[in-house]
Amino acid sequence: MINKEYADFAWEQAAELLAVDSPSGYTAQAARWAKNAFEELGFSAQITPKGGVLADLGGEDPQNALLLEVHTDTLGGMVAQIKSNGRLKLTNLGGLKAENCETENVRIYTRNGNVIEGTFQICNPSVHVNGSYNDTKRSFDTMEVVLDEDTASPEQTRALGIEVGDIVCFDPRTRRTASGYLKSRFLDDKLSVGIVLGFAKYLRDNGITPSRKVYVHVTVYEEVGHGGCASVPAGVTEAISVDMGCVGDGLSCTEKQVSICAKDSGGPYNYDITTRLIEAAKKTGADYAVDVYPYYGSDVEATLKAGFDIRHGLIGAGVYASHGYERSHIDGVYNTLKVLCGYLDV
Repeated sequence: MINKEYADFAWEQAAELLAVDSPSGYTAQAARWAKNAFEELGFSAQITPKGGVLADLGGEDPQNALLLEVHTDTLGGMVAQIKSNGRLKLTNLGGLKAENCETENVRIYTRNGNVIEGTFQICNPSVHVNGSYNDTKRSFDTMEVVLDEDTASPEQTRALGIEVGDIVCFDPRTRRTASGYLKSRFLDDKLSVGIVLGFAKYLRDNGITPSRKVYVHVTVYEEVGHGGCASVPAGVTEAISVDMGCVGDGLSCTEKQVSICAKDSGGPYNYDITTRLIEAAKKTGADYAVDVYPYYGSDVEATLKAGFDIRHGLIGAGVYASHGYERSHIDGVYNTLKVLCGYLDV
């Protein structure tokens, strides 16, 4: 059976990838990182025309292939306006919530290659000055990026190379605690990229050839809804999204478990696939929960909506505070790896 050292490897890979800024639409560097990571493990990988990564983990029976889908694009921002005071109004990329980002450090990537730092703040952020501080609703209309440069006008800001349409990336603040908790922005879904790399390493280290062909698609537009709608190899009959598992009120999953999703806001996942994922968890002794996610969509649903005739499922390590400053646990990573091994009987 797979041991916990592969969970540690998965986290190390995830932490490295978390240091690579990659909001939807600005993912080329992260895709190159993922391609290189699979190749370093001895597996072939290619950048797709859309900008994702398709890796081949080997296996027999190419006419009954399994596609594992993860994504490396994250939430982020884009410059929507250079304000009269030289500061920046943002528009969100994906489901970024302004109220979850107050006082966060950011990096602005200009098209001429500069990287400018700043902080995302409520307008007039000093509580000693702003009598409406507590009552102001946090939104992209009431918040702005204060640049860490001497600028007080649009002309001065543009002189730095900043223009409307530039990408704004938020500091992930990645760390692992002594108790095994994993904290960072964008665990969704870079933690799962690390998990499939841990699974790939397990196959390589043990000389395992799965009984069916296995591919991995690292998508780059999941956060805006169309990540998994392309690049499905011939012979694929099933696709499993390895994404974050939801943790919250009304759900039973914790950060230490693997979550198996039976239904989300897009509808039910394939009944037989979900049953087999549950059986795989039981067979491998994985600590798991089955939940229904009330506000969620995944890559594999985009795959089905694109017209691919496949069965689909969804699993992931439990993640608390999704789309905010997220938290999981190394045990959740390990339990997810167990389910992958059990599902493929490796």
